[in-house]
Amino acid sequence: MSRISDLFKSKPHVINVGIESFKDDLLQQGAEVIHLDWTPPGRGNPALIAALDKFESPELLGKIDAANRLAVERIINSQPVLIGYDQAINCVPGMTKTTILHAGPPISWDKMNGPMKGAVTGAIVFEGLAKDVEEAAKLAASGEITFSPCHEHNCVGSMAGVTSASMFMHIVENKTYGNIAYTNLSEQLAKILRMGANDQSVIDRLIWMRDVFGPILRDAMKLNPNGIDLRLMLAQALHMGDECHNRNVAGTTLLIQALTPYILQTDYTIAQKKEVFDFVASSDYFSGPTWMAMAKCALDAAHGIENSTVVTTMARNGVEFGIRVSGMPGNTWFTGPAQKVIGPMFAGYKPEDSGLDIGDSAITETYGFGGFAMATAPAIVALVGGTPEEAIGYTTKMKEITTTENPNVTIPLLDFMGIPTGIDVRKVVQTGIKPVINTAIAHKEAGIGMIGAGITYPPVEAFEKALLALSENIQ
Repeated sequence: MSRISDLFKSKPHVINVGIESFKDDLLQQGAEVIHLDWTPPGRGNPALIAALDKFESPELLGKIDAANRLAVERIINSQPVLIGYDQAINCVPGMTKTTILHAGPPISWDKMNGPMKGAVTGAIVFEGLAKDVEEAAKLAASGEITFSPCHEHNCVGSMAGVTSASMFMHIVENKTYGNIAYTNLSEQLAKILRMGANDQSVIDRLIWMRDVFGPILRDAMKLNPNGIDLRLMLAQALHMGDECHNRNVAGTTLLIQALTPYILQTDYTIAQKKEVFDFVASSDYFSGPTWMAMAKCALDAAHGIENSTVVTTMARNGVEFGIRVSGMPGNTWFTGPAQKVIGPMFAGYKPEDSGLDIGDSAITETYGFGGFAMATAPAIVALVGGTPEEAIGYTTKMKEITTTENPNVTIPLLDFMGIPTGIDVRKVVQTGIKPVINTAIAHKEAGIGMIGAGITYPPVEAFEKALLALSENIQ
């Protein structure tokens, strides 16, 4: 009895499990507390626990592990190479003059949020299908425009992701497996179509990109017989301090350096070439879409592997967050509500001005960089918030929900650890740890654009739905 009494004569050392607020109460009482971030598997849902148990059965566990090894092998071994640029109508499967591709899972016009509607109407005006955004909105609602997810056309798109026939696209070929991925060009500035802005300055920029920027890049790449190895360049950029989703200082420098000799050899005027270089210099984001296409190209090679629980797509349309999983072939989406993005706002804006999470750019985290590789870019916290220590912590935590590390893309600060690769639906549901995503914030209303950046997480419901579907389909 005296030993029990002695416990209350010294400073308590406590491990708190579960509700984090208990930790704060103990700290106020002078205790030393370590908080263990833990939740019951599957949030205690009996159906999810049964599915997890099923996956652990000896007859299935070996099949799943073998399928996941194959999936991540395809991701790691993929060699995406930039081979050219061209207009979407000339290269994107299924593109027509009245097709508008968008970010995230499928969505109809009437359900789109402000930024996506702003981008859609701007694209319709840009394509000459309407004289102004008011007329474009009527056309969008008429049923005469075909809306479809970028991901269902081998594409990815930043933020609203809106892609129309005349826009120039990156063309990225997987030299290992032969598949091709596409994405459009960076508009560079904050007031841009992909953020929902659509005034005349936005349209004029898109016209210049169609008439000058895109053709120069297209013709420059025609002079490059070998293309540009994007996996190698990504690895270099991460070693130079980028995470290649929202910080692209090094990546943009490397990409324009590789393109410049060929741009100089084209037949365009010196003034036009200078316009291109000035445009690229106006923002570090020029290479941002390039990395998205690179990741898409690798992940598509891992899609459709029977019994695999590896995530091959994470994408958001501003209303829903959707994932696709390798073991569910084709365009099977599992969705949950889009989340808020928490982070610093530009001057004059408040959190309540923010639209919900939007964009296909989470393909970077799906591959293993962006939010998953913030340890390579502690300076990213100046944009998305937090501390350098937290940036490193995000990367190490993601190892708990992934299948392996990618030895081709490494993190110097963590003893050259490979980036966490192969998000496993089972591990997300089992641990309650959700993939971290760093991203821009668009204003909730059409026509305004980017107002900040920050951190967000997917809704766990998407992973839970995928887990249940996989449990029913596993062979």
